[in-house]
Formats: sequence, C-alpha cells, structure tokens
Amino acid sequence: MREIDNIGKIKEQFIAYLTFEKGLSRNSVEAYTDDTEKLIRYLEEDGKKLSDITEPDLHEFLSTLHDLGISPRSQARIISGIRAFFHFLKIEHYIPHNPAELLELPKIGQHLPDTLSVKEIDAMEQATDPDTYEGVRNKAIIETLYSCGLRVSELVGLQISNFFINEEFIVVKGKGNKQRMVPISRSAIDSILAYMEKRNSLVIKKGSEDILFLNRRGAMMSRVMIFYIIKDLCSKCGIDKRISPHTLRHSFATHLLEGGANLRAIQQMLGHESISTTEIYMHIDRSHLRREILEHHPRNNKHKESY
Repeated sequence: MREIDNIGKIKEQFIAYLTFEKGLSRNSVEAYTDDTEKLIRYLEEDGKKLSDITEPDLHEFLSTLHDLGISPRSQARIISGIRAFFHFLKIEHYIPHNPAELLELPKIGQHLPDTLSVKEIDAMEQATDPDTYEGVRNKAIIETLYSCGLRVSELVGLQISNFFINEEFIVVKGKGNKQRMVPISRSAIDSILAYMEKRNSLVIKKGSEDILFLNRRGAMMSRVMIFYIIKDLCSKCGIDKRISPHTLRHSFATHLLEGGANLRAIQQMLGHESISTTEIYMHIDRSHLRREILEHHPRNNKHKESY
C-alpha cells in the first residue's frame, strides 16, 4: 500500500480523478472535495488517520451530521462524496479495503433513522450472558445508552465519580467538554450496580480507574467496540435494521416524545445546547427533568409496574 503522508497531494489527485475520470461538473467536484474536507477535519480532531478508518467510524461521522441538523438530501450528497473518495483511495492503493462501500444513502424525506422498540431493546438485553463479565457489562451499556440518550463518545468516557446513585443523575461530558446532568432510570442504575460487582474483580489499567465501562483487560473501551457489541446483539435477536449506538439515542428521544415529554427538556437531556457546568446548576430545573423522565420514559413505567 502507498503511504498517506501528504493529504494536500491526495486532495489534488482526487480532484483530478473526479474531473477527468468521473467527468463531474465543476460544482460537483467542489461539493465532493468540500465534503471530503469535512470528514478529514472530523477525523483529525478525533486523532484518526485515513488509513485506519473503519465503517463504524464513518457511521459515527454521519450520526454527527444528523445531530447538527443536516438535511437528508445534504447527507446523501456527503455520503456520495465520501464513497467516491474512499473508492479513489482504494484504486490508487492507499488503502486495502473501502470502508464506505456499504454506506447507504438516506431516503429523501426520511428525517429520522431507524429506532428500536422497547421490545427490541429488551430482547437485546436478554441476549446478553448474565454469567459473564462481558454479558453483564453489555446489558448495562445498552440500558445506559437507552435510558440516558448518550452519544457513544459520552458513554465510553463516563466516569464513576460522575455517577450519583442517590440523586439518580449522571454528569455527562459532551461535545467541547461541555457538561450536563442527565437523569438515569432505576433500571439503568440496577444494571450498572450489577456490572460494578463484576468490574471490581478486574485488574484495572492505569488511567482507567475512574472510567465506568472497561474492556476485559481493564482499559477504557473504544467507540468502535460499542458499535460491534450492538451489532452482535441485534444479530442474535434477529433485528434487521440499520443499527448503531446512535440508534439507542434516537430511540430515547423518540420514545420520550411519543410519551408526551416536553421537547425543551429532551433537548437539554440530549445536550444539543452548549451548557457549562455552572449554568446547569444555576438554570436547569433538575426536578423538572427528572419528572419528564419518570413520567414519560418506558423504562421508568416498567419499573413502576414491577412494584
């Protein structure tokens, strides 16, 4: 494979490929190269190299575009540009495989991706093995993603010191290191406490002592690992949907909306606004957020019914 050591040169070659081999118009070439720039900047901020990119990395990038409110039509154009770019990298022997080959274009007019039903989420949790460390951990991961609407990056960085059992809140570090408080259901707390019993038997790597979810070697988990855990559980359950960790976040918001929760409260819990730690304590009515979760999230309704 050729080394990817000069991004500027590769961009020039890509432009030539689009212009002369694909025969695209000037506007299309500019759009494709601009979309490629977006991806490259995103990867650089994440500390990743083009040669190491996987399909889950691209799905996460696309999920970020959705979070930013990019329309399905614009998402489709960006995906086309990414496909073309990685196809170019493969035929020019910069990468051995094309991670964008299976990316699907969103349907124009389809504003939300697939969501999971409560029954499907229950099935995923039931597919975990309660007798193994990974099984108990994975159940807690699914429950936390769904009950709190976290981004996958927020989940892997979740700290034990930011988990307040008695108050039933977690402090989440979101984009730009902004923090927010999110109510956590009793069901999720129970799953995390069961996981913590298994976690206590691990030899924990230095620097990961305060990280909640760890791999079996005692180190912080990667986002890609979470992607594959969810894919594997869906496969075991026979769930035939385009699923990623972000699907559970969308399911969280969708189920709250369908249950009649206040849109403003959902936006705050998802972290769509830049709210610093001080602003959270001073301006957000935490009892109101807890009430929205307790009244409208399926997990809490299920918990109440169990009494």
